[in-house]
Amino acid sequence: MIDRQTADFTVKPTLTGDKVVLRPFADADLDGIRAALRDPEVIRLTGSGAGEQDEAEQEKILRRWYGTRNAQPDRLDLAVVDRATDVCVGEVVFNEWSAGNRSCNFRVLLGAAGRDRGLGTEAIRLFVGYGFERLGLHRVELEVFAFNPRARRAYEKVGFVAEGVLRDVLRDGDGWVDATVMSILSHEWEHHRGRP
Repeated sequence: MIDRQTADFTVKPTLTGDKVVLRPFADADLDGIRAALRDPEVIRLTGSGAGEQDEAEQEKILRRWYGTRNAQPDRLDLAVVDRATDVCVGEVVFNEWSAGNRSCNFRVLLGAAGRDRGLGTEAIRLFVGYGFERLGLHRVELEVFAFNPRARRAYEKVGFVAEGVLRDVLRDGDGWVDATVMSILSHEWEHHRGRP
């Protein structure tokens, strides 16, 4: 039985589905992550924008960041690997852990090589299931921008429920974009196991 007050993010599991494997990052994953982070659609849909560093500095930051993900005790970052190609196509992350509330934030990033084949939905289902069934989470939450209906559909397929709208949270060209706050609770997961 796990301690329901303290999720153990020091354990970096390998979770295997039909289409994806979620596992700790390896050096070989940098090519896939680099491609995903440079994808114009990823940049826009995540609201990350282009950095001001030159390419050499960006590479140094990328290597340092992903080189330390497996050692983080307060968050869980796993590579999303396409089983058909054995290539990293993105990542799934639990962060912003609130021990007293047994809740955390969730995010997923998939590059072009991982889209439109159900990899994202399966990755979300595997990861969120691990959060509830092994980490003892009570609540998992996220925010999704209004211009990203594909992501919202994937979240809804797994059982995330819209809670409210954060108005004008992101500048997009000459306009503003809302974000929807979504969550899934442990008793909901117990009822449908990510298949509402």
